[in-house]
Amino acid sequence: MVMRSVLSLSSALAILVSTGPPALANDWPQWLGPNRDTVWRETGILESFPENGPPLRWTRPLGGGYSGPAVAGGRVFVMDRQAEKIDLAKARILHDGPPPRNANFLRKLLPGSERIVCLDEKTGKLIWEHKWVRAYTTVAIYAIGPRATPTVDGDRVYALGAEGDLKCLAVSDGKILWERDFQKDYGLKIPEWGTAAHPLVDGDRLICVVGGKGTTCVAFDKRTGKELWRALSSSQPGYCPPVIHTIAGRRQLLIWHGDALESLDPRTGKVFWSVPVKPTFGMSVGQPVVEGRRVFVMSFNRVSACIEVSRDGGQAKLAWRGNARRGVGGVFNTAVIQDGHVYACGQNGRFVCARLDDGHQVWNTFAPATGRRPASWANVFAIRQGNRFFLANDLGELIIARLSPAGYEEVSRAKVISPTHKVGNRLLVWSHPAFANRNIYLRNDREIRCYSLAKPGR
Repeated sequence: MVMRSVLSLSSALAILVSTGPPALANDWPQWLGPNRDTVWRETGILESFPENGPPLRWTRPLGGGYSGPAVAGGRVFVMDRQAEKIDLAKARILHDGPPPRNANFLRKLLPGSERIVCLDEKTGKLIWEHKWVRAYTTVAIYAIGPRATPTVDGDRVYALGAEGDLKCLAVSDGKILWERDFQKDYGLKIPEWGTAAHPLVDGDRLICVVGGKGTTCVAFDKRTGKELWRALSSSQPGYCPPVIHTIAGRRQLLIWHGDALESLDPRTGKVFWSVPVKPTFGMSVGQPVVEGRRVFVMSFNRVSACIEVSRDGGQAKLAWRGNARRGVGGVFNTAVIQDGHVYACGQNGRFVCARLDDGHQVWNTFAPATGRRPASWANVFAIRQGNRFFLANDLGELIIARLSPAGYEEVSRAKVISPTHKVGNRLLVWSHPAFANRNIYLRNDREIRCYSLAKPGR
């Protein structure tokens, strides 16, 4: 009996040695991953795509929206819009006096409902849905649905609609636990392109970008919805999510609104420092990224900047400001910093590598976005996984690439979803994918899909 036990133990050890440690699997419970840092930390991921692309696990119909999926506890959460049929040309215009000639600023009243759905992670089967009636008042050509990715925290999920409806729901059945209306509660005037800043959980707090005088940033008790603190004033709240980084040994909540990048104490809302970096049209979208004591931000019309934080973390100053030849003026994506270099999709789809210390552009290419030429509003989302990147462009392609100061090296490319949102003369998809449990979850305005990205045999 003893000998048999020894042999069994030896066999088990041999299996462990031959297979190595188990592959790490992770959920994706919020915008940009578990740590909101653009890093996918799973192992056991394929090295390149099969000839016909990655295996499709499931697909499910969905309405319109930019809201990315969140994946947690065997479930997928995503928001969409159930629009009422209406002739867009005949919809009521929401402007006092002559309406703007530029369609990018033309607001119309569009009836419909918003919805959050909960799906089974393995099958895509609907577990529950919660829908509320909400007419849209934002710029009409972009009013396709919610912007924010749901934030999952244990047994609760937080959803933010494009018109300022904040909902806390039970993960189990979608029951409303508490809710807030930013328009009624804070007098928010809805920005041109809607409320879009993904809610952030920090301890017992749910931190949101709201808007208005003294309420640009508001922290709620995540269990009850009670306001804990309010801070900052801005001409426009912007569209940039709140994010927390430890800089110079101090936890700092970074809020980039229509007038400045500001740092707060996430416990109290007290301001540590403020640097006046103003995004064009209030279009702060991609979140601030940090390496050491440097913070990088970027937005539309070639706006970018690097801010240097003091050694005690209590002050900051502008290190450099970007332009067409310096920095990266990305519009919708969040930059990635690696080893002192910034990687991001800039204006018209030009993907750039720039030095963080001075903004010098080391190289640029259209390869991940459009191939060879610029295109209006072209965009690429970048996620780092190990020593390589997964890039999702607005044509519905997923790319595996290596990025370094030496250049752009494409490893593999696959078409994974159809672009459905018409902007100008292009069809595109602007929803950020989720990478969880060796799968990718991504959506357009018609469906949500799940593909396996696991190594063969995993």
